[in-house]
Amino acid sequence: MTIKIALIQLRVVESKEKNLKNATDLIRISKKEKEANVVVLPECFNAPYTVDSLKAVAETIPEGPTSRALSNAARDYGVYVVGGSIVESSGGQLYNSCTVWGPEGDLLATYRKVHLCDSSLSGKTTVPETKLFTAGSDFATFTVGETKIGLGICWDMRFPEFAAAYRTLGCDLLIYPAVCDVPTGEQHWELLAKARALDNQAFVAFCSPARDTHAKLIPYGHSLVVDPWGTVIQRATEFQEIVVADLVLKELTHVRHRIPVFGQKRDDLYELKVKSI
Repeated sequence: MTIKIALIQLRVVESKEKNLKNATDLIRISKKEKEANVVVLPECFNAPYTVDSLKAVAETIPEGPTSRALSNAARDYGVYVVGGSIVESSGGQLYNSCTVWGPEGDLLATYRKVHLCDSSLSGKTTVPETKLFTAGSDFATFTVGETKIGLGICWDMRFPEFAAAYRTLGCDLLIYPAVCDVPTGEQHWELLAKARALDNQAFVAFCSPARDTHAKLIPYGHSLVVDPWGTVIQRATEFQEIVVADLVLKELTHVRHRIPVFGQKRDDLYELKVKSI
């Protein structure tokens, strides 16, 4: 089986309605013209990445307007939609949450960002996430055919144990919607994607917003897909675009046979325990 994944590197503007329309149009193009069966949006794709903007677009899942738009797009075009992330309002708390919608428009998974970030290589913290959001406490997976897929959001990519837990759960593809600033992206974006892919002998996809030089946090862009050998098989520029990659799943078996590290781990000395799912 081959999964054709489309990363939508969307340019985020001030208007939530315009962002949702743009996202819907690009989902349509990803399916109808690019023939993708899994479509991914960036982190916080429906509003600029500032405290005031994010608070203003907070909504419930699955009743809110962004959830409804993603559900309708998934159903209308018959595609799996990984809805980047939005600000979820629940029980008086705000979460940075990723939703996944099936080809029938049904909600397959909701993932709340586990690792919250207050750091920036540029020296400026645009959004102090630990003050704005409540951290999630659960992993989230969904399946396409027989392929199990794990979800993270941005800062989660820096924690190898987190990705390894997904591999332990049987995931063959890890998807991270992300907003990464330019200095951080230049240093670590590709390096982290390759590391997570090599560590876990899995496919890894990072999806960024397009670069906006007028934004308070200027996104790095360069959404990419890495194969289990650690090779970048698709990479975007910094502009709005759709990046499409064919994930040849039989490559997983080939890599794991050639480099059988999972059978060589010393469980007598160390092991990873997944505590929540």
